[in-house]
Amino acid sequence: MLERTYTTSSGTIHYWIHVIDTDAITLVFLPGLTADHRLFGRQIKYFKDKYNVFVWDAPAHAASWPFRFDFDLMDLAKWLNEILALEKIADPVIIGQSMGGYVGQAYAQLYPEHLKGFVSIDSAPLQRKYITKPEIWLLKRMEPVYFYYPWKSLLKTGTNGVAVSRYGRKLMHKIMMVYDGDKKRYSQIAGHGFKILANAIEADLPYEIRCPALLICGEKDRAGSCIRYNKAWHRNTNIPLKWIKNAGHNSNTDQPEIINHLIKDLVKEL
Repeated sequence: MLERTYTTSSGTIHYWIHVIDTDAITLVFLPGLTADHRLFGRQIKYFKDKYNVFVWDAPAHAASWPFRFDFDLMDLAKWLNEILALEKIADPVIIGQSMGGYVGQAYAQLYPEHLKGFVSIDSAPLQRKYITKPEIWLLKRMEPVYFYYPWKSLLKTGTNGVAVSRYGRKLMHKIMMVYDGDKKRYSQIAGHGFKILANAIEADLPYEIRCPALLICGEKDRAGSCIRYNKAWHRNTNIPLKWIKNAGHNSNTDQPEIINHLIKDLVKEL
């Protein structure tokens, strides 16, 4: 994987890419909020010799720092599109975990003709009808919750709460330790992420997925109302939904082999 950078008006984005053929399908892995490119380590290892692969540290996350918190969800999708165009990637399959799935839906809204496929891993729909007013109200006010929460407790919740496997928890602990001693930055990343998510939902756009797609959700996902959202998302759109046993919110780290085969099967259909 080659590490490269892309400079925006708000900061510089670090991303990693491996291209075997510019005409081949590219798997674009987008980590969730507060996670970084390492979240998809076992997916990158499995796919990098089969397809083009791409993963980033989202703005303000890990290596993509410093970065001003003046961007929204659509900016993330636009920057992603600009990077893919720069790399001459024409047929992206976006695989987004949690917040990465929201970025994927924003991309589908802006560039439906570009998106080759979409996989949501423990994410949820962006459409306004799925979210209650109290949930939106809370999303806009999460920064102080994270800031005043004791770091040791936050570290424990942030690792044990998103994964059930030893590997998944150990990996998330390493990712969170990037912000050890800088809880302000961590709380800003989380708070801003939830706020731009709420704003994107309130925009009440279609966010229609017009390409082949798959919804994936861990049976032990306890992050928010992810299980409820995915049930409704599947019911209203008929997008296939796969439940993953013995997996939490980061199901791609809890059950990487299963997730890899599900992604491979979707890509084969393309």
